[in-house]
Amino acid sequence: MDRWNGKVAVVTGASSGIGAATAQALVKAGMIVVGLARRVERVEALKEELDESFRARLNAIKCDVTKEEDILEVFKLVEERFGGVDVLVNNAGVTRRTALLTSGNTEQLREVLDTNLMGLVLCSREAFQSMKKRSVDGHIVHINSILGHHLINLPNLNIYPASKFGVTAVTETMRQELRTEGTKIKVTSISPGLVRTEMLPEDMAKVVPALEAEDIANAVLYVLGTPPRVQVHELTIKPVGENF
Repeated sequence: MDRWNGKVAVVTGASSGIGAATAQALVKAGMIVVGLARRVERVEALKEELDESFRARLNAIKCDVTKEEDILEVFKLVEERFGGVDVLVNNAGVTRRTALLTSGNTEQLREVLDTNLMGLVLCSREAFQSMKKRSVDGHIVHINSILGHHLINLPNLNIYPASKFGVTAVTETMRQELRTEGTKIKVTSISPGLVRTEMLPEDMAKVVPALEAEDIANAVLYVLGTPPRVQVHELTIKPVGENF
C-alpha cells in the first residue's frame, strides 16, 4: 500500500457496513478518504472512532448516487479540494425484499438498479476521467456479490441479482475499455457471500455463516496492494460453512 500513501480514495456508501469499514481501513493505510453517503452525518461520526492522528484524513460529503447531478458535483469538488481521484471504491448498494413481479413496485426496482448499477457506472466514469486527465494509474473497485455470478434460492430479492450480474458485465467491459484507452488503470470486482451488515436480514444473520465488513475491507487493501503488473479481476469471498 506504500504507493497509495497520501493519495485520494473515494468510497461510496461509506455510512455503514462495508463502506464504513473500507473508509476507515484506507485512512489507516495512509490515504486521504472521501466518504460519500446520503446519511453524511454517519460518516462524520466515523471520525470519532479513529485515532485523533487519522481523523483529518476522512472527509464526509453528502451524495445520492442515484442522482447524476450529485455525482458530478462531488467529483468536481474532489478535484478542486484534493486534486482528483486515485482510487474509487464503488460500495453503495441497496436491496428491496419484494417479489420481482409484485404489482406497484416500479419505484423499488428503479432504486435498486439506479443505486447498484447506474450509480456505479457514473461514479466510475467520473473517476476514470479524473485519472486519465492527470495520467494516474488508478484503481476502481466494485463491491459486487456472489449473486452477480449465480442465483441462489433467496426469495423476494427483487431485481438485486440482476443489478449485480450487471456489475460483473460492467467490470469486464471497463477492463477492455481501459486497455483500449492505453491506460494502466485497474478495475476489480470483489464478490462477497453473506456479510453481516444492515442489508442482511436480522433473522438470517442469527442462523447462517456470514462474513464481517472488515473482511471485505481487508480484501480491498489486498487488491490495491498488488504490484502494478497484477490486476485482480475478480475476487470471491465466502464465509466458512456457507451452503450455497
